[in-house]
Amino acid sequence: MNAVKHQRSFWTIAAVCAVCLTYANSFHNGFHFDDYHTIVDNPSIRSLRNVPRFFTDAATFSVLPANRTYRPMVSTTLAFDYWLGHGLNPLYFHLGTFLFFLLQIVAMQALFRGILDRVAPGEPNGVIAGLAALWYGLHPAMAETVNYVIQRGDIYSTLGVVAALALYVRAPRLRRTGLYLVPFVLAMLSKPPAIVFPVLLFAWVAMFEAGDGARLRTAAVRAMPAALVGVGLMVFEAAMTPKTFVASTLPKSDYLLTQPFVLLREFGTFFLPVHLNADTDLQAFHSLNAEALWGFLFVAALIALTAFLARRSVTRPIAFGLLWFLVASLPTSLYPLAEVENDHRMFMPFVGLALAVVWAGTLLLEQVAAPENRALRRSAVAGFLVLLGAYAWGAHVRNRVWRTEESLWLDDVQKCPHNGRGLMQYGLTQMNLGRYQVAREYFLRALRYTPNYPTLEINLGVVNHVLGNAAEAQAHFLRAIQLAPSDDEPHFYYGRALLDDGDLDEAVQQLRLAWRLNPARPATRNLLLRADALHGDTAAAQALARQTLALDPGDPQASAFLRDPNAGAESYWINASLKRYQQQDYPGCLRFAQRALALDGRSALAWNNIGAAEAAMGDLPAAIEAERHALQWQPGLAIARNNLADYEQRQAHPAASGATPEDLLNLSLRLNQAGQYAASIAAARQALRLRPGYAEAWNNVAAGYAAMKEWDAAIAAARQAIRLKPDFQLAKNNLAWAEAQKQLGVH
Repeated sequence: MNAVKHQRSFWTIAAVCAVCLTYANSFHNGFHFDDYHTIVDNPSIRSLRNVPRFFTDAATFSVLPANRTYRPMVSTTLAFDYWLGHGLNPLYFHLGTFLFFLLQIVAMQALFRGILDRVAPGEPNGVIAGLAALWYGLHPAMAETVNYVIQRGDIYSTLGVVAALALYVRAPRLRRTGLYLVPFVLAMLSKPPAIVFPVLLFAWVAMFEAGDGARLRTAAVRAMPAALVGVGLMVFEAAMTPKTFVASTLPKSDYLLTQPFVLLREFGTFFLPVHLNADTDLQAFHSLNAEALWGFLFVAALIALTAFLARRSVTRPIAFGLLWFLVASLPTSLYPLAEVENDHRMFMPFVGLALAVVWAGTLLLEQVAAPENRALRRSAVAGFLVLLGAYAWGAHVRNRVWRTEESLWLDDVQKCPHNGRGLMQYGLTQMNLGRYQVAREYFLRALRYTPNYPTLEINLGVVNHVLGNAAEAQAHFLRAIQLAPSDDEPHFYYGRALLDDGDLDEAVQQLRLAWRLNPARPATRNLLLRADALHGDTAAAQALARQTLALDPGDPQASAFLRDPNAGAESYWINASLKRYQQQDYPGCLRFAQRALALDGRSALAWNNIGAAEAAMGDLPAAIEAERHALQWQPGLAIARNNLADYEQRQAHPAASGATPEDLLNLSLRLNQAGQYAASIAAARQALRLRPGYAEAWNNVAAGYAAMKEWDAAIAAARQAIRLKPDFQLAKNNLAWAEAQKQLGVH
């Protein structure tokens, strides 16, 4: 007996070690996709004091209103991992997930042993049950759920169902206490698919415990407590789920039509996992096509096979496992979700398949190999272990795929080249690496497959803004707002771009709208805080900072602002000034540099920007004076020293370039016609340096400022042209136009 126990312990330890080795390369993998709005950006998980709120307020699950659902056990463990790791350390989140995965495998072995002992008691059942649980634990399809932190809800719900049934099967004396319902309740508080437990309990009793005379009645009576608890929890969770939650936008009929084919693919994946990817490009069927028909035929055949195998006691574990696969697939098959298939949806159904397939293989081996034919039996076991090794290697490779966002989405676009969301996600990884042109190409490819995707429009706005395509960026931001008017994200990213460009009035308006739509997003609060402070609304910024610290006491930006409201403001205006210079908006460059000087009159960088802008607009004396100010406050500033030398040289030898005033005037006209108004003004001012009384050049300056809607500057330049040439009709027209537009308040 001791030898048997030692052997059983050896196989259990070996199985646990095999799973640990398979997933050893996963513990430092990053956060992915939905992890960001539920974990990374979610302030609620950053304090264990919020644990009671997880059970009373589903808004704590995510910062996105459309994704808020009631999963308090998931949020509780996330908060614990955050506390344990002193922040967003992926190691602790992955360790927390993996330990429950190991616990589930142990519970599966106990359940499988109890089921097999019911039909064919014997010591080999321990090894058979262990091999079935091990196959499941090493299967590559499980890698998504184990690596995808927020999908730990699938692990908790599956563990709860397995543990509840294992307690019911292995500890019949405790049934009266209702102890077996505790794991079920915890599973339901983790993810709704656990509702299948009463059905599986009914199937267990009907197949393995009830007598032939009243099989269904006995099963119904014994499953009733679980059913009542399950229905009660479903009603409760439905009431707790916010009305903003959106599970799917797919037509329900199309979704349901597609699901039988999805089950066929998943069944095949158990044996040959070739469809594994983060985001499928399988589209919902709109009509009964050949694939849909094959799916319905498969489901019908599987139901018939299950009924046939349930007739004999020895094959009932196979029938129960197949029924488990079908029943565990029902929640995600009947309730429309955002995608028609996901790898993590196979997590619970494959528990039943592992039992069914391994027990079927055992019965087949007994049929073809007599007990005395040890060589054949050993060869079969050796072959099975080699198969497990291949599956373990596949899971190990999938862990590498889940290492970073770039590796994950590269794998997805290679397998699903027509998946717009996958293409967009890979483009995002390239944008985060600074490969903006590559990112834009992937976004445009994604646009072919998902032309009405607000998030894609946002990303196109962001990348075009970074690339300097201001008009195109604005068009995409506005398109995103049009597609999702009640979503905060388009307003947030548009506001961020406007703030980056120094358009404070519009930026504050967009950010306030984003905040009103979703006050839970920390990034919006922090950016609005900054915008309010820069805009001069210190009281509003202080109120936001206090609200932020109430939600997240460790927020560094809110704390820094309350210590010093002007922290970072000078660098913001200097950067905004530099950006305007790069866009050839020289008046804007001057305006923002002067805002920086209002905060610190000794800012050498601000003075240097003023000098560069003045020089570009042709006012070399003003440029020289500004550069001298820059060097007065920072003598070692090389760029100011170089600029000063250049401007003094140009002032001393204005005709050194060989260009005549007429040449510069013609250049100014061409630039104006090309829409390069700031450069046109600069060329006209260069002409004025050579010929100060050149009325035509002053008129070009006026036209350039008018095109940029800088009405005061346009009026002043037009008046100067008319003073020099009183009968200059074109200048008079420009003056009248600028004065009329200013009076109308056109901006």
